Amino acid sequence: MKNIVTFSKALADPTRWRIIRLVMDQALCVCELADILEMPQSSVSSHVQIIRKAGLLESEKCEKWTYFQIDGDYRKIIRSLAKFFSDSDNLISQTDTVRSIQRLAQRETSCCPGPKTLTLRKPAKA
Repeated sequence: MKNIVTFSKALADPTRWRIIRLVMDQALCVCELADILEMPQSSVSSHVQIIRKAGLLESEKCEKWTYFQIDGDYRKIIRSLAKFFSDSDNLISQTDTVRSIQRLAQRETSCCPGPKTLTLRKPAKA
């Protein structure tokens, strides 16, 4: 669904913006996001559902996990917004990036098997 109000609502929360930035070019499941954000899975899941209902996420079910990544139709606009507002959330973004790298390094030994098709897609160019 392409609706400016729903789209804006998905972006209108600091946690949702962090999630959007994290799943821009990599698919992550809720438990990985929860670890990176240091939040309960239930809270992260609620935020993911708002972003999903706005139509911003594509998903892949893999065993009992669902992996989420920003839909290709929205990558360019989100990158533009991130670039425009980069100074306001730079420290949080850097911390999330470091935690994301650390968490993905544990993927092979964690409960999450990782997505099969979302990771094969090339990131869209800005």
